[in-house]
Amino acid sequence: MAEAQNIPAGSTTTGSIAVAAESTVATRVSAPPSFDVADFPVPHGREEEWRFTPLERLRGLHDGTAVATGGAVKVAVEAPEGVTVETVGRDDARLGRAGTPVDRVAAQAYSSFEQASVITVAKEAVLPEPIRIAVHGEGGVAYAHQVVELGAFAEAVVVIDHTGDAVVAGNVEYVLGDGAKLTVVSVQDWDDTAVHAAQHNALIGRDATFKSIVVTFGGDLVRLHPRVAYAGTGGEAELFGLYFTDKGQHQEHRLLVDHNTPHCKSNAVYKGALQGQDAHAVWIGDVLIQARAEGTDTYEMNRNLVLTDGARVDSVPNLEIETGEIVGAGHASATGRFDDEQLFYLMSRGIPAEEARRLVVRGFFAELVQQIGLPDVEARLLDKIEAELKASV
Repeated sequence: MAEAQNIPAGSTTTGSIAVAAESTVATRVSAPPSFDVADFPVPHGREEEWRFTPLERLRGLHDGTAVATGGAVKVAVEAPEGVTVETVGRDDARLGRAGTPVDRVAAQAYSSFEQASVITVAKEAVLPEPIRIAVHGEGGVAYAHQVVELGAFAEAVVVIDHTGDAVVAGNVEYVLGDGAKLTVVSVQDWDDTAVHAAQHNALIGRDATFKSIVVTFGGDLVRLHPRVAYAGTGGEAELFGLYFTDKGQHQEHRLLVDHNTPHCKSNAVYKGALQGQDAHAVWIGDVLIQARAEGTDTYEMNRNLVLTDGARVDSVPNLEIETGEIVGAGHASATGRFDDEQLFYLMSRGIPAEEARRLVVRGFFAELVQQIGLPDVEARLLDKIEAELKASV
């Protein structure tokens, strides 16, 4: 039921499947969560969840020494009719429903934010335009919290753009009512000196559909932790990711899909390209199928394209199954360089080598960019990919 591939290219790829007879709350891929930062010891880099992360580059987010500074991040929201945008205090009952922090940075962010943004789409509202959230760093340290909630049978698209320079840790919650449909495009286009660590929690209602497209370009260090759980049967989750890791950058994506409810689906596809000395990408794909989650259908895949020497990929798909009553479950991972045959084919038809190289990379990412469904965002991301490739020439 599972596939794991490894084509060495300055990279490592590992995978595992575990089958258990009975469900346990704290599994190998599901650390005990808590809202209290004191429940998490300061990491030292030897822990499983931190072994790939250069802790010194988190600039104190992991040990409590990063103190929030005023005006570090500005947030602007553009929303069509049918959407309510609120700024609330820490005591608002809508906070924390989609999930609990699972590491010290997320717990520190939850303990440190002063105000949260809550965006609510009314029941049965179908938005004609996307909700656009601009997060711009202006230096300093910030802790943030955002909630996007859709009422039953509502439909919405949310685009979150991260730009500028800051050291930011936060939690983002997506709460989908029964039958709701939400697409989220989260773009990390930070300046080269920014640090961004965030946990994304999605709680999917009965027969609801959640699509997440995470795009990571900028930042000195970006560490994102998307998590999915189900609040009713028939829920579907699609998790797509695109990352372009440049010289010296560390980009880490750690997924967990918790199939805790019967008859739900999930599909995760992440693709990355790397270039430059010490470019480091990490992808951890964890899927847990609990004993009560009969009828689960899930698959996860990670592909990486190494463009130059000196880059490193760590790709680790994990699948933990606690019931034999499933529709399907599997995973795949592969890392490699350009396909010489593809390049030769294009060059034999008169296409210069560098142009052929760009065409191969565009084709590699095309299926993920097309998932966005917003022409202006798709064009902007393709232009960004082109700029990244030209920078390496």
